Amino acid sequence: MIEETIVNTLRSRSQSVATAESCTGGLLAHRLTNVPGASAVFQQGLVVYSNQAKGELLGVPQKLLERFGAVSAEVATAMAERLRQKSGATFGLATTGIAGPAGGSAAKPIGTVFLAIASENKTTEVWREFFLGERLLFKEKATEALLQRFQIALLNKSTTQLKLS
Repeated sequence: MIEETIVNTLRSRSQSVATAESCTGGLLAHRLTNVPGASAVFQQGLVVYSNQAKGELLGVPQKLLERFGAVSAEVATAMAERLRQKSGATFGLATTGIAGPAGGSAAKPIGTVFLAIASENKTTEVWREFFLGERLLFKEKATEALLQRFQIALLNKSTTQLKLS
């Protein structure tokens, strides 16, 4: 199971993780904390569904939300980086997207999600995915994509410093 590999790798390196989720509503934190021993590496999980929560709990600037929108690479990056800083975790993982069935636009259709991984070495990877399907399926696919990318990054690194592409 991917979550077990992540938790065990982080534990073996004395590293930690925190999650900031919008469109996935806590599923990412749920998946990680389902692993026995996750308490050794999981710092915290925040569900910041509203723009107000993104601002108040993470410190995402209102100007960034207004300029790029909550569903953007810029906001996903800010969420991951600010969470990592505030929590003290080695890594901050963030999700923001449009699960549907309403709320999409031509530029950001339903199914759009931005995923981000911030590391303590001040490297952040952010990317866009697109998943169609019912809300739960969207959330499952989004968390799986993030966990897969995080696992690959962790396993490809032989030292305690993660270098994201």
